[in-house]
Amino acid sequence: MTFVVGAPPASRGADTVSALRILLIVNSFASSVTAKNTVTVHQRLSQHHDVQVVETNRRGHATRFAEDAARRGIDVVVAYGGDGTLNEVATGVAGSETALAVLPGGSTNVFARTLGMPNDAIEAVEHIVDALDRNDISPIGLGRANGRYFTFHTGLGYDAAVVQWVERRAALKRYFGHPLFVVAALKTFFVDFDRKRPHFSLEFADGSKVDNGFFSIVMNTNPYTYLGNRPLDIVPSTSLSTGLSVVTFKTMKPVHILRTLASALKGGGVKSTPWLDVRTDVRKVTASDARAFAYQLDGDYLGDIQKVEFEYVPNALRLVRSHPKL
Repeated sequence: MTFVVGAPPASRGADTVSALRILLIVNSFASSVTAKNTVTVHQRLSQHHDVQVVETNRRGHATRFAEDAARRGIDVVVAYGGDGTLNEVATGVAGSETALAVLPGGSTNVFARTLGMPNDAIEAVEHIVDALDRNDISPIGLGRANGRYFTFHTGLGYDAAVVQWVERRAALKRYFGHPLFVVAALKTFFVDFDRKRPHFSLEFADGSKVDNGFFSIVMNTNPYTYLGNRPLDIVPSTSLSTGLSVVTFKTMKPVHILRTLASALKGGGVKSTPWLDVRTDVRKVTASDARAFAYQLDGDYLGDIQKVEFEYVPNALRLVRSHPKL
């Protein structure tokens, strides 16, 4: 892949930070990424910084670019794509001095919106520029599942089966977005998913267990996701500086699912019930079963698996905070 080098940084006042070396990683196949927006973003970042642009063309490509950027001492890598692209870039720069900036280009953009960014790349790049001007870069914690980092959540069981259904129809995702996920959720629930037998068990570091897991969300941030503009608030106390939150459905009865969904849409989170197990500030947890169960990470289906070990890793990544302007 050829690097496209930005224009030389313009001179700046003495009261501003020096020009940074930035790598802009673009997934041009993401739902809301366009060639025009990519040019606009590149030009805006290049006004005061030295910017290179690369485009991904297969899964895992963004991680390779990000790892190379970290080895070369690039100051900031900007991930422009969906949540899957973001995960790959975060994985590539985690543990290095290279910082991550997030630019929404997918259909949902959970992590970017959790940070308070607008769901539009042209507006969001202004937040990144502002944060870089203020040198607003600080370490955050990440989750890790079987050695792979995640930024906002992983899903086991039903949640992952829904993601799998959508990924099989990836060509439709760009055009139908959230309605496609609604169709996938209903089709998976009523037709494809076994709602009679538990799919896995969970064992926590303190020795406690959940034996009958049908659907678990392991969260590094809140909300869990968005339905249009409505956040699904599961555990509002979850943040980038706390441990993980783990929410497990112990039944798939429609009345329980709907009650939990309604509570999440109202805001304020969900609470433990006889059918729902809620844990906060979790540092380690293991999910396992003799039969393989579906598994997704940051919105990417990773296949069926028999065992997943989760842990919280503090100060794993340097993040450009991208706070909204006040």
